[in-house]
Amino acid sequence: MKEKDERYAAIKKAVVKGEIGAQEELLALLLKEGFEVTQATLSRDLKALGIGKGLGKRGTYVYMLPDPENLAVYRERLRTDVLRGFVSLDFSGALCVIRTHPGHAQPVAFALDNFGMDEVLGTIAGDDTILVVPGEGTTRDRLKKALLERMPELKERL
Repeated sequence: MKEKDERYAAIKKAVVKGEIGAQEELLALLLKEGFEVTQATLSRDLKALGIGKGLGKRGTYVYMLPDPENLAVYRERLRTDVLRGFVSLDFSGALCVIRTHPGHAQPVAFALDNFGMDEVLGTIAGDDTILVVPGEGTTRDRLKKALLERMPELKERL
């Protein structure tokens, strides 16, 4: 399987090049180029890249790249939500449990789901606890490293 960075580049190129109105169209293009990608992964990739729909040249809604300034603000908001609410991280087997301050689990889980990390398959959040299901083959160390790459400030809490 091709690397995530290559997939991201292919997605950006396809969005800029053509008027793509549905994920199915984009998924077909990626599969044709040799990327082994699922609908769920593509959805996460679009969120991570900040790609959304806007009015295209033909008057239909199509996928568009974000304004770089808006994307930076969005990603900083996600980071802020995690840093504000994150308390600790523990593992039980392959699963990960994150503790947050009361009322912060939902925004922290949303951020983790939208960082576009292959290391996080998905989350389930309560009020102050999040169950993180790691991506296939993701080790504890790799998950911690992925979090620290995005938020070095968490080092003391991991």
